[in-house]
Amino acid sequence: MFGKSNYCRAMLFVLCLSFCFGSTISGQENKRMTAEMLWDLGYFSGAALNSSGTHVAYAVRNFDLASNSSSNDLHLVDLTSGTDALVAQKLPVLGDLQWAGSGDRERFYVVAKTTKEETEKPQVWTLTVAKPSLEVFSSYETGVANLKVSKDGSRMAFTVNVKMDDTVNDLYPDLPLTKGRIIDSLMYRHWDSWHDFTYSHLHVAEIADGVPGPARDLMAGLKANCPVPPFGGSEQFAWSPDGSEIAYTTKITERPAESTDTAVYVQSVVEERSHELLTPDMPGYDNDPSYSPNGRYLLFHSMERASFEADKNRLMLYDRESKTMRELTESLDQTAQHPQWSADSSKVFFVSPFRGTNQIFEIEVATGKTRQVTNGRFNWDLLQLFPDGKSALVSQQSMLRPAELLQLSLLDGSSVALSHINDQAYANLELPKIEERFVESSDGQQIHCWVIHPPDFDPEEDRKWPMLTFCQGGPQSQISQFFSSRWNFHLMAAEGYIVLAPNRRGLPGFGQAWNDQISRDWGGQAMRDILTATDDLSREPYIDRSRRGAIGASFGGYTVYWLMGNHADRFSTMISHCGVFNLESMYGSTEELFFVNWDLGGPFWKSDEIARDYQRFSPHRFVGNWKTPLLVIHGEKDFRVPITQGMEAFTAAQVQGVPSRFLYFPEAGHWVSKPQDAVLWQRVFFDWLGRTLKADARPTPGPDSDN
Repeated sequence: MFGKSNYCRAMLFVLCLSFCFGSTISGQENKRMTAEMLWDLGYFSGAALNSSGTHVAYAVRNFDLASNSSSNDLHLVDLTSGTDALVAQKLPVLGDLQWAGSGDRERFYVVAKTTKEETEKPQVWTLTVAKPSLEVFSSYETGVANLKVSKDGSRMAFTVNVKMDDTVNDLYPDLPLTKGRIIDSLMYRHWDSWHDFTYSHLHVAEIADGVPGPARDLMAGLKANCPVPPFGGSEQFAWSPDGSEIAYTTKITERPAESTDTAVYVQSVVEERSHELLTPDMPGYDNDPSYSPNGRYLLFHSMERASFEADKNRLMLYDRESKTMRELTESLDQTAQHPQWSADSSKVFFVSPFRGTNQIFEIEVATGKTRQVTNGRFNWDLLQLFPDGKSALVSQQSMLRPAELLQLSLLDGSSVALSHINDQAYANLELPKIEERFVESSDGQQIHCWVIHPPDFDPEEDRKWPMLTFCQGGPQSQISQFFSSRWNFHLMAAEGYIVLAPNRRGLPGFGQAWNDQISRDWGGQAMRDILTATDDLSREPYIDRSRRGAIGASFGGYTVYWLMGNHADRFSTMISHCGVFNLESMYGSTEELFFVNWDLGGPFWKSDEIARDYQRFSPHRFVGNWKTPLLVIHGEKDFRVPITQGMEAFTAAQVQGVPSRFLYFPEAGHWVSKPQDAVLWQRVFFDWLGRTLKADARPTPGPDSDN
């Protein structure tokens, strides 16, 4: 795929701000990124374009480190004059931005909460171009979530949590203070939350004379959710162009913990008839329906294989006239995300992971012919097409800078910045240098790697640098141009580390076969890829081989634990966040069993072959080899990789006298999201690296392990 040479290196370059957003470096003293500065930045969080293409509303999320909280600002950009007006500030909740209606009756709609009062429910708010100030539109006692307004503005759909299950207090009213639970089936907790006895139901309300009417539950009596938790949003339902019908995603299955069988249903909102299942005999994920503007087609995401959450995300096209279905992306060896229709319904634009980036592609409905629209070392996201069909509203981010809003030409790929959220923060910031590197793996394949160098890195200088090998999670989640508040390569490089980030086996963006190879082979070729890439970069004269560390979270944390017993003295320190330590106990305590059933082959008692795989690949089987200093990080509310996994690993290190530390977060789940927790995370992270990667920490680098 990438050529036959042992490795190829692209030229080192700096992503200057003028290249992306037109900023310039002033003559003032330069500075570097810090953990605290990450929380001073603004983070783009959504945008919507009006029907005439003259105005864009966009949201920015800001954090307050002192109060450990966040709030949202709403901007309105006049594209004809270029003015950017702040129309609402410091809203605790803001989401689902949309324009609906036409002409003088066109309104901007948003779900917002205006105070931090716990009793206040999010409601629909609106504004117009003529009167750009938010006014409350709805007053539902239940509040509103996941809003979608029909194109003509005559109806709106939203979700409400409906209580349908009994608590023990309902069953035994004479025991009002008990907090016990009676559990009869799996999926009683999910990611970071216990089942709260409610189900998210899709509701519809008529809008007459600018006033919303009473809401009607389209899923009344159904113990199912739309959107499907925990990550689904308003993208999981859509209005037909005429506003008479809704297509939506839900999951109705007897064993939800063991199945990915979400389905697309169609429901009339003007006729009294039951919902229609659009995806029978399709056992994988089917999500995110989208009607073509001419109303003929319904497009949706679909994964073919049952219980495989990282299968190829196909674009399926349902012809509403002929009642037939076909895969639009059949000839494409890539996964497709976030589709948008062209105005004439002849093309679909979508985002796809592609060789360490996320790029935008175009596909013709009639022929399936595909064209790449964007390029460059960025993550592009497609938000909405302009009415003329020549450009699109997009966001763009890189490892060095969070997302900004742009207008992208769909003809030549050029772009113009519409937001300047962080221009001032980056004006005098020294930026790391990025290198793209390809390494030949142990089986002859080419491994794509990102290498991030400190701002003052000079390969010709006689200086040795410490190195961090980043182990990606997922397992199937590409190392792209993401900008994280924790695993932030910009910050790591600014702290003086060279970061190696290999797109090892099991990651999307390099064909489905590359993505699939990690399943049932967790401790196999993916580990060899990481070690091969580490050895390759370590041969560079500027790498200090006595100061190398391995770091990662989730499957990356598993990787770190596995490497602890199998790295042959390559690394001087290890950091594992929410990592899997013991595959057998993991199976019995995680929640989405379909994941481990697919990737590990099922429970360890299923067969002798699977039991042997558990033994070969479980990090806890190799603790007798542990001697490398280890930092364990884990959150109490992590139900995907339960807290006991981190505790077991820390105990194993402590009992054997391995230098180790446990950073515990009682309110964090699989991620650390609160600002002060995240800053603590960074401080402990870099303190650990500073103490364990000193020049004299390991005076001999160990054997030259190229095997």
